[in-house]
Formats: sequence, C-alpha cells, structure tokens
Amino acid sequence: MKLFNSLTDDYCEIKGNIGNTIRIYLCGITVYDDCHIGHARTIVVFDILRRYLSHKGRRVIFVQNFTDVDDKIISKARKEGAKADEISQKYIDRYFSDFSRLNVIKADFYPKATDHIPDMLTIIGELLRKEIAYQTQNGIYFRIKKFTPYGKLSKKTLGELESGSRIEIDSLKSDPLDFALWKFSQEEPVWNSPWGSGRPGWHIECSAMALKYLGSEIEIHGGGQDLIFPHHENEIAQSESYSNKIFSKLWMHVGLVTLNAEKMSKSIGNIMSVREALTKYGPNTLRLYLLNTHYSKPLDYSDSFLIEASQKWKQIENSIFELRAATGSGEQSIDKSKVDKILSEFEAAMENNLNTSLALSSVLKLASMVNRLSSLGNLTRGSSRTILPIMESMLEVLGLEVLNVPDVERIEIERLIEVRNKLRKEKRYQESDEIRKNLYDTYGIELVDHTNYTNWKKIENSQVGKRLNL
Repeated sequence: MKLFNSLTDDYCEIKGNIGNTIRIYLCGITVYDDCHIGHARTIVVFDILRRYLSHKGRRVIFVQNFTDVDDKIISKARKEGAKADEISQKYIDRYFSDFSRLNVIKADFYPKATDHIPDMLTIIGELLRKEIAYQTQNGIYFRIKKFTPYGKLSKKTLGELESGSRIEIDSLKSDPLDFALWKFSQEEPVWNSPWGSGRPGWHIECSAMALKYLGSEIEIHGGGQDLIFPHHENEIAQSESYSNKIFSKLWMHVGLVTLNAEKMSKSIGNIMSVREALTKYGPNTLRLYLLNTHYSKPLDYSDSFLIEASQKWKQIENSIFELRAATGSGEQSIDKSKVDKILSEFEAAMENNLNTSLALSSVLKLASMVNRLSSLGNLTRGSSRTILPIMESMLEVLGLEVLNVPDVERIEIERLIEVRNKLRKEKRYQESDEIRKNLYDTYGIELVDHTNYTNWKKIENSQVGKRLNL
C-alpha cells in the first residue's frame, strides 16, 4: 500500500517497524466544544486507513490524543463558571458518544495532555540542556534556528516565515519565530515545573504523547492539512532535536471541509456539528459523503451532497437485504469472475493512496449488479453465498454498517408482512397500504415487492427518507 507523504511530496510504501507493526499517531481535537464534520472527515479517513491495514493482516497501534489544556478551554470555563477539566471532560464524553454512532473504531490509546505533563517536562529539560531551548521571563522557547531542517514539512523558508508569521509576538524572545514550550502563569490550571509554574505549549503536548506511546521513528503521523504549519512543523523540530531520530517516516494530511469555499471553523461559526449531521442524515450517509472525495482534496459541504450520499446508501443497503433474502434456486446466476474483478478493483483503489471514492465505485457497481438480478428475479441463493461475504468485507473496510433488527421486532415485522400479503391477494389494497405505512413509520421498514415474495429492509433513518422524498 502506498500513501502520499507530505514530508517528501512523494508516494511511499507503508512499511512496519522491526516487529512489522504500523504505528499511527493522529492529532486529535481540542475539547472545548462539539466536533464538526471537518473533524469527522479526518477521523473517518484514519479510521478507514486503520481498518484496511488490519483487513490486510497488518498489526496497527493507533493513538489519538485529546488536547485538554488550551486557552479556548479556559475561556469557555470562565464563561460558564466551570473548571477547565469539567469542560474538557464534558466534550470528551460527547466525542465518544458521537463517534461511536459514526462507527469509528476506538483508538488503542486516547492520551490526554494533562496526564502527560511530566513527559513534556522531560523533553523540555533535555532541549534546555542541549541549548536548543531557552528561558525568558514569560516562558521557555524553542530556538528554531538551532534546527537546520526547519520548514521541511511545510516547505517554508525562514525568510518566508519572517515576512509573514502567525507566531505569537513576545519581545523577550531571541527570535520572533521561536515557539513556546512552556508558558509561565499563576492562573489555574497550572502545573509546577523546575523553572516555574505554568502550562505547556500546544506543540510539545503531541510530541510527548507520541514518543511515550509509540516511540521515535513512528510509521505514520497525521491530521488535517491546517496542522502542517505550525503544529506539525514544530512537532518535528522539537521531537527530532530531543531524540536525534526521524520523528515520523510518513506524514498524512486530510483536506479541509469547507462551506462556500471557506474553511469550516468554530471560530468563524460556519459549522455543521457531527451530532447534528448524524441526527439529520444517519451515520452511513455521513460516512459516504466524507469518503466520496479523495481525502487529500477539499470537501465542500452542501445538503445536496448529503442527499446524493443518502441515495447511494439506499442502493447499497437494498443490495445487502436482497442478498440476505435471496430465494432463487440454483447455484450461480452471476459470473464469479466479475465479482472477483470488482473486489480486485476495490483493493487496488485502497492500495493507491487510500482512494476511497474509487473504492466506493466498486461497491456501488456490485450493489447495482445485485439489485438488477433481484429485480429480474434471478438472484439465487448460490450467488448470495458468493457475493454477500465480499460485500460485507468491503463495507467493513469502509466502516459502513447495515442495520440489524432485534428478534422481537423481526417476528412482528414478518407477521405484519404475512397479513399484508394476504390482504393483497384478497385485493384489499387500502388496508395493505396501511400496513406498509405502519411498518415504515413504526419500525423504519421499507417493503420491496417481488413476483413471488416481499422483501423488507431497515432504513437507516426513516425521517431522512420522508424529508428527502426518497
């Protein structure tokens, strides 16, 4: 499998460490508000990467941090009359609730910055010892001109940075570009250090957590494209200065979600929260929307794109329910070589820089084949035994999950379908239509009438179907 490496501007094959393990560190969220779908895109992309590597038999260790000490958290705590740790824990809990619904596999580790202050102090102490860091009255800073390759990820020269810098201004710094490792403060929350009480800088947090859980020279480090500079650039500088080793072999960055071509951002206020999107469209529709454009490209938000994704999901879930209910006799009604070719195309797309949009095309091609056979009454049990495991495997990689129905509901649904079929034979169509409507409104069940039988499927979000007239 090859991924585009932001560090080398080239496609690199993913190779494991000595134990053939792929170690991945994903920069997580700052927990002061609900996640929006820009966050969701990055997290879903890395979830799919992890799923595919595991699908191919690779061992993966996945770490995703929480930034739970930050000026935005402190500001929100003051505004709400709460403690900073109460605010951060509230949104950590909401994160797990939202992303569980979005079918994201839990990371192996979710380190919180506040639990790793000693690890940060160890790194800062070593950088001071090497005279790569220095102390002022305001804090401890990293001297970027001591790290010769600075700018190798963002492809920015020191001259360009000096002419247009986002770095915080502090007249006591040796150089305006130097960034904070530790900020002196007496206002809570603060921690003790050998140099004075205060809080860590943002960048040192991720270096400390990545090095602790994954060691130096990890395989993949990533996040949104907006983290390339200054966050990831500064992570590289301080981590490699500390360890004298390459921090990460490959850097993977996900394109931003935009609204009218402007970055979706809490500070701007042009956001759609994950929670709102899940309620409005359902998890599978949201995931399809997020993976329908290559992860490296910008993704514009529009209701029309979600409607399109909902229609695609309807095709896919219909094919799964038809495969599960296939009644046709005989072994094969489909050319197995065509199915194998579609699977090969799917895997080739995933191997080629995680091209989920092309992989999705393969899923839809197979779903269309199944739906066509079913509509003609030619879907056999033998074909279902061939196709269903392949479809389920591809959906598992993409994190898409067709809803299951509890046995108690299933019994009642099938009883009502039998009653409806009897009414239809007696040409009591108004009564049979009332049962169809009741099944949809009560259980989210949609019926598909065939020549000799009626199939049914559980709709992910029946309210979506009503609203969009699907």
